[in-house]
Amino acid sequence: MIILVLYSLLSCVISLGGVVGQQNPTISFITKEKVVSIGDSLEAYCQVQYAKDYPVVWTKVNHDNPNNHLFISRGSTTIIPDSRYSVRFDEKQSIYTLVISKVQEIDAGEYRCEITTGISSKVSADVKVFIQIPPVISDNSTRSVITYVGANVTLQCYASGYPPPLISWRREQNQLLPNGMAYYRGNSLRLDNITKDTRGTYYCVADNGVSSGARRHIGVEVEFPPFISIARPQTGQALQYDADLHCHIEAFPSPSVLWLKDGQLLNDNQHYQISIFARSDEFTDTTLRVKRIEKRQYGLYSCRAVNKLGFREEVIELVETVHVVCPPACNVGLQYTSDAFRILSSFLYKIAVPLSLILSTRYIGFA
Repeated sequence: MIILVLYSLLSCVISLGGVVGQQNPTISFITKEKVVSIGDSLEAYCQVQYAKDYPVVWTKVNHDNPNNHLFISRGSTTIIPDSRYSVRFDEKQSIYTLVISKVQEIDAGEYRCEITTGISSKVSADVKVFIQIPPVISDNSTRSVITYVGANVTLQCYASGYPPPLISWRREQNQLLPNGMAYYRGNSLRLDNITKDTRGTYYCVADNGVSSGARRHIGVEVEFPPFISIARPQTGQALQYDADLHCHIEAFPSPSVLWLKDGQLLNDNQHYQISIFARSDEFTDTTLRVKRIEKRQYGLYSCRAVNKLGFREEVIELVETVHVVCPPACNVGLQYTSDAFRILSSFLYKIAVPLSLILSTRYIGFA
């Protein structure tokens, strides 16, 4: 009886020893998260133990459709028909190395090293791969804005890329932003209580350290009533000489420009010439030339600008002087002198040619 018990105990020990000696396959090491640039090569390591008799597979995980993972390799043999993929097997260290050359944006994702231990049992470990992608500003970002004085506006800017880009705002020619800052960080830039000085070009800059970043120009147009500036409120000129009255206008939309004398609208004629030059959508210069001034033309002239938001008017007084004021009088005098010289030259030429012919004929006859 004692011998039978001892035999049973010995059988149990032998049986337990066999179970302990048979180890289950495991993954002892998997590459940590990888960040690579487009065009580089990627290597991901998977070290296994006790997996000599089991298939080791690399797949790309499809979280949207778990039944549609991308199978890359089985053992050291690649399954995917893409020459960029390969697998190296180090038998001594039992490491399966997944290699992806000339990395593309589509290679970003999660890769899984998996050991199949049974029909429905597996051992796996994952490694996430991130591809550095330069920033691209999204189409839903603000492109341009037309607003009006006193309004509130928010400029929006979004960008894709990896790492996620940071958004900052700047203004053209390093002007301060309306909030008094040189730059501002954030996807939204709020412009409150807009004035005409708020208008201009704003830069949305997206940067994530990859390449030189991305930039978008956002034009902010502000509609405002006219503002008028004049060089001097009084201009002098002598009788019978021309005088120029200048007026600089700032407005958006572009205004209608009028000149008046004693409340009467002036037009181009033998006494007046009006010039209007639009330097941009917002800046207009206008000049009223009073030709060969007569006594009745001295007095008050009004420069008036009108757009849909209002009008503005400035008055310039034309006064008589003893001395001729240049310009434009000097230019007129030079023009008169030039015309007289041209007429005189033409007259002398007409006389000189026949005279030379007469003299030459006489000289030949005398000879």
